[in-house]
Amino acid sequence: MRDTSDILNMRDAVMAAINDLAAEHEDIVMLDADLASCLGSKSFLEKYPERFFNCGIAEANMVGVGAGLSSMGLTPFAHTFGCFASRRTFDQFFLSVGYAHQVIHLIGSDPGITAQLNGGTHMPFEDIALMRQVPGVVIIDPSDAQSMYELIRKVYQNNKPSYIRSARKGITHRYPVGTKIELGKGIELSKGEDVAIIATGQTMVDSATGALEILKENKINATLVDLHTIRPLDTELIEEVAKRCKKILVCENGRYSGGVGEMIAAHLAKTNPVKMDFVNVGERFGEVGKLDYLSKAFGFTPEDIAKKAMNLVK
Repeated sequence: MRDTSDILNMRDAVMAAINDLAAEHEDIVMLDADLASCLGSKSFLEKYPERFFNCGIAEANMVGVGAGLSSMGLTPFAHTFGCFASRRTFDQFFLSVGYAHQVIHLIGSDPGITAQLNGGTHMPFEDIALMRQVPGVVIIDPSDAQSMYELIRKVYQNNKPSYIRSARKGITHRYPVGTKIELGKGIELSKGEDVAIIATGQTMVDSATGALEILKENKINATLVDLHTIRPLDTELIEEVAKRCKKILVCENGRYSGGVGEMIAAHLAKTNPVKMDFVNVGERFGEVGKLDYLSKAFGFTPEDIAKKAMNLVK
C-alpha cells in the first residue's frame, strides 16, 4: 500500500489512487468536464492518453458517456465540481447509472464550504441528500490523504457506483500507512463516555479534532468518530457509541435535510433514541470567502463544535 505522507493536496491523493489503479487494471478510464487542471487529472492524460476523455462543460452528458463505457465493460472515474456532479447530473446518474446497473465512480470536488472563493453557486450542500436517492450508490467523504487513497481503491474493488467527496486544495495527514481503513466502517479517533462526536470529511473531522482539546480542558471525555463512509452507514459503530455516550453531536459540511445527521437520527430513532445535536450549514445558501472565514460564518470551528458538545453534556 502506498504511503501518502508526501502528498501536498487532497486532489493529489485522489489522482494517486486512480493512477495507481489504472496501472493495475486496464478497464479503468478517466472522464473530466474540462477541469483536468483543477483536479490534476492531467496526470492520467499524460500516462494513459487513450483512456482519458474530456467531455467538456457538459457534466450530464459526461455521466451518460460514462454509463455507456461501463456497459462496454470499462470502469469510469469521472470528475467535476461537486455542485455539478450532484445537481446537474442527477437525472443521468439516477437513470443511466443507478437504474441501468452501471458502475461509475463520480468525484465531486470542493463539497460544501471547501468551494471557498467560487462562492455560493459552487457550494453543494445537498449533494449527499441527492446521491442517497439512488439505490445502491456508495458515498465516501474521507478526512485525510491516506484514507482517501485507500477508500478510492476499495470503491473500485466494491464494483458498485460511488460518489466521492473531496476538497481539492489543502491536506491532512491523519492516518499512517498500515492503518486499518475499511469501506463502510468508521474509525474511532478517541474513546470517551461523556459525549460522542461523529464527523465526516476533512473539514469537519479537523475541526472536531480541535474541539477534543477544548473539551479535555473542561474535563469532558469525548468519543470522536471519523465517518469516512456515509453510505453504507456504519450502524454497528453508531449504535455502540450511542449506547456508551447517550449523547451524540453529528458534524457535516452540508445540509441536515437528507444529510448525515438526518440519517443517523432516523436510524437511532428506531434502535436507541438518544439526546442529539447537529453541526451543519442550516437553511441557507453558500457565500464567497476563504475557508477560515466560512468556518466561522457557518459555525464549523473547533470552538463552535466544543460549545455544542458541552451543551449536550449539561
